[in-house]
Formats: sequence, C-alpha cells, structure tokens
Amino acid sequence: MNFPKVLIQWYLQNKRDLPWRNDTNPYTIWLSEIMLQQTRVAQGLPYFLRFTEAFPTVFDLANADEEEVLKLWQGLGYYSRARNLHKTAKQIAFELNGEFPKTYAELLHLKGIGEYTAAAIASFAYNESVPVVDGNVFRVLSRYFDVETDIASAGAKKEFTQLAAALLPKGEANLFNQAIMEFGALQCVPKNPDCSNCVFNESCLALQKKKVAQLPVKSKKLKVTKRYFNYLIFSDQNSNTIISKRTQKGIWHNLYEFPLIETQSVENDLTVLELIQNQNFVKNRIQEIQLYNPDAIVHKLSHQHLSIKFWNIKVEGILFNGMDWESASKFPFPIVIYNFIEKEWF
Repeated sequence: MNFPKVLIQWYLQNKRDLPWRNDTNPYTIWLSEIMLQQTRVAQGLPYFLRFTEAFPTVFDLANADEEEVLKLWQGLGYYSRARNLHKTAKQIAFELNGEFPKTYAELLHLKGIGEYTAAAIASFAYNESVPVVDGNVFRVLSRYFDVETDIASAGAKKEFTQLAAALLPKGEANLFNQAIMEFGALQCVPKNPDCSNCVFNESCLALQKKKVAQLPVKSKKLKVTKRYFNYLIFSDQNSNTIISKRTQKGIWHNLYEFPLIETQSVENDLTVLELIQNQNFVKNRIQEIQLYNPDAIVHKLSHQHLSIKFWNIKVEGILFNGMDWESASKFPFPIVIYNFIEKEWF
C-alpha cells in the first residue's frame, strides 16, 4: 500500500475546516502551532480567533503590551508560550521588518521556535520538504510500522523524524504533514481507536499483531509535585483589595495574583493568621479571617498539583495601594484566580 497517497486522500476527505488552513500565511500558522501545543483544537480555536482579531499582523502583536497579550491568553495555560510568542513577534517585526524566515534552518534562529514549530511553518507556509513530528505522528508511525522505540528516549525523535522524512512525497510536504497530524488527532487516537473503520486496517502492523493499545511505548513518567497555596483576599472599608504581579520565574510568571502564602500542607485559620502577621503584608489591623472555600480547590498542571485556598481577610481603615474589584479584574490572572473573582464578585 502507498502509505502517503492513502493518507493524503483520507485527509482531503476528512480534514477539519480550520481558519489557519485557509491560506499559507506564516503568521497565522505560527500562532496556531504555538497555541495548539499541549492544547486541544476545540480549546485553542476561540483563542486563535480572538488573537487574530486583536492582532491581525505580527506588528500588532509586537506593539502590544505584554499584559494585554497575557490577558487574551488567560485560561489557555502554559503562559510561557504567550511570553515567548510576544518576544518572537518583536524579533520578527523589529529585526526582520515583519518578514518570517522562509526556510526551516532560518526559522530555528527565532526565539521560542524549536524544531517542531520551525518544521510546521516551513512545510505548511512554504512547502519545504521537512517532516513535522509531534505526539500524533509518533503514535501513527509507531503503530503502522510497529516501532517499539520508547518515544521518551534520547534517540526517538531522530528515529521517527528520519522515518517521517523517508515517507514525504515529493512536492507534497504541506499536505502530508497536515494529513498525518490530522489522522492522529481524528482517527488513530490514543485510546480505543476505531480500527475497523480505518483506511489502514489491512496494512497496519500494530493492528495485525494486536498491539495497538501498547503503542507507542512511553516509559518515562512525569513527577508531579504537590503545592499548597493560600491566597489572601484583603478587604478594607471601601471593599478594595490588593493584587500584585508574580515576578519570580516559573509558574504564572508575570501574571497577577493576590498576596500568597505557600505552606507545606493544608493549614487552619490560626496558622494562616500567624503567618500573615509575621510577614507583615499590610499595616492595617486584621478584623476577621475566614475561608471563601472550606474545601481546597485542586488545580492540576502538567507537573504540579496545586491545593488552593482563598482567605477573606477584613481589615480596619484603608489599604495602601488598594484597588477596586472592577479595576483588578482587568489584569491577567491565572485562570483559577480569575474564576474565583468572577464567582465571588461579578
């Protein structure tokens, strides 16, 4: 069976109508690829539409404030993508006069663009004969050709890239790369794929050997860290509160949050009150402390599970640098905090 030909035919009959497929504009292709990293299309599509409306060109994105970019990104997660997106837009706009590099090798020189994104732009926008290898491609190739290489191992990326490159039909890199990714997203899905209605059900080695559920092999497991966040919602006589930018590197860098106490475990109100007084968050005398949410909110990230409690801290007088809730809500927050604000105050 001619694998590339059958795959492309399947794609042309079954592909989803997605806005970044309507042209070969490297800007919109780049935006979509960054947004869809570790994100489902259904979740990413509304963000793509909002971004392209707010920033129709790379110059618009480059000239935006980072906070504006982060606010539009709010809820999509992995916020380093948004910060890198903004930095790359500035590089393209101000150093390259708004022109995207036109080859895979040149695209790799851009900040925040790795091998996968460079290959996607080079093949989708310019039809360069370079393979795109993501999780969908790993899965399709490992099953169809019965490749038992651990996809988390050091040499896996090179092995699968070489295999994908050998399959690229001349002059059709754009079609083939989109086809194999779409096939993995719609047909050759991670769990319980409908192999009986697959165009490759007579030639797929994993199906013949009853190994579909075992492939691809991935032995490396991510270590999950548990953290305990206590957010302090100070409230003065004018119902103002305090927020600040999270400047330390790592989780939610440059997003806004309430004053935070991170503890080693779930704490009670007396312990939290003592910690508040020791850290001297405000000069005002504390009148009352109570929980908004008796049960901690568990917010799961790829590498961390956050147990989050929001504490209502009423104080005497007026808070220094206090802000009303409507003004505060306009800043970019982690989605778990934004949802709290929406629920409690709007």
